[in-house]
Amino acid sequence: MAKRSGQLKLNAFHYVSGHHAAAWRRPEASADDRIEDYVAFARLAEEGRFDAVFLADSVDVRLLHPEGAARKAHTGATLFEPLTLLSALSAHTSRIGLIGTASTSFSDPYNLARQFLSLDHLSGGRGGWNLVTSNDPEAALNFGHARPVPHAERYARAEEFVDVVLGLWDSFEDGAFRRDRDSGVYFDLDKLHVLDHQGAHFRVKGPLNAPRSPQGRPVVVQAGSSEPGKELAARTAEVIFTAQQTLAEAQAFYADVKGRLGKYGRAPDELKILPGAFIVTGATESEAREKFDELQSLVHPDVGLELLRVQLGIDLRGYDPDGPIPDLPDTAGGKGRQALVAALARRENLSIRELYLRIAGARGHWQLVGTGAQIADQLEERFVEYGADGFNVMAPVIPGGLRDVIDHVLPELRRRGPFRTEYEGRTLRENLGLKRPENRFAARAAVAAE
Repeated sequence: MAKRSGQLKLNAFHYVSGHHAAAWRRPEASADDRIEDYVAFARLAEEGRFDAVFLADSVDVRLLHPEGAARKAHTGATLFEPLTLLSALSAHTSRIGLIGTASTSFSDPYNLARQFLSLDHLSGGRGGWNLVTSNDPEAALNFGHARPVPHAERYARAEEFVDVVLGLWDSFEDGAFRRDRDSGVYFDLDKLHVLDHQGAHFRVKGPLNAPRSPQGRPVVVQAGSSEPGKELAARTAEVIFTAQQTLAEAQAFYADVKGRLGKYGRAPDELKILPGAFIVTGATESEAREKFDELQSLVHPDVGLELLRVQLGIDLRGYDPDGPIPDLPDTAGGKGRQALVAALARRENLSIRELYLRIAGARGHWQLVGTGAQIADQLEERFVEYGADGFNVMAPVIPGGLRDVIDHVLPELRRRGPFRTEYEGRTLRENLGLKRPENRFAARAAVAAE
């Protein structure tokens, strides 16, 4: 296969004070309770011409151990509820996309559809939903569950959930709201569609009480690399957020997921694959390495072991930290991430201590430390060799780490051609190169009329 041309896509992934587990200990790190800091991040990302600001979410407080409530790493991805925060950011930005995470395990499809469609209207067509299923046992206890929802059950619910949401977003066709003062017609009743969904998990009549999105519907992002996750993405997602360590792993994932699209009547370019890329950069390689090493020195062992518990689904506090990881039990948590981190440990022969330091920044995502040119080399290679369509950029410390990427990496990418100098359009779809979807009900009616 010939190397590809074109341009890659970049999201700016916000994570409290930064993606490194020790970022909050740096004096230059932003606070996690000031709207001004989030606004500054979004404006900085828009200045860099990133496609979107990407927000993860957490609905619990992750204490490292019962007696260690005062010592913790990030309690979650953001202090604020993502949709509320993104709605506020929409008033301070004009072109950058706004992607927020919401779980199908702990949400209601009608409310979620309404909230994201509202964000899309408020932002002029810049909204996106990052669909996740939730495996955190502590979070489950906040939503009426006595235990974590099993993996297969989470994905069965997610499959139906996304179908309901997509159907509700097509409740009205384009141009349905005539608002004709002379005739007194507010909307065209023939362009209103009732979903009337009845399934194993949900009964939702509809319609949704909002006009169709300026971009047709919010962009659907899906985070998950297990078999059910890849199948769900191939059927319904337009962007997939994933994690791979090596070029070979990235190429295999890329070919696998893109190869599944055909059976759903979709073209390969209808799904963008954007793995995470944790980037530490500077004017020189030694400067970048010094920044990274300083962060690494601030990782407390308790924090490192908690990172492994979340990633591997097992508490390793009783094991020799300088020994290898043990055989891992099956997990109700993230199967794809457990497999990735375990493979990393075994491939590089890492001890438990070395492993938690290895993932303290990227949490299993691709980690890059070097000059702007060195980073650009690696990103460009993965793009042109069909390992990714772009990246979710993870700054080690916020805001300085994102500024470093903008100052050192993006000029290199622009000089070589694979990253934009200006936005292509005003909606998230236009900038991602995604087509505007047809209204499903209008499309069916057109086929029936032929």
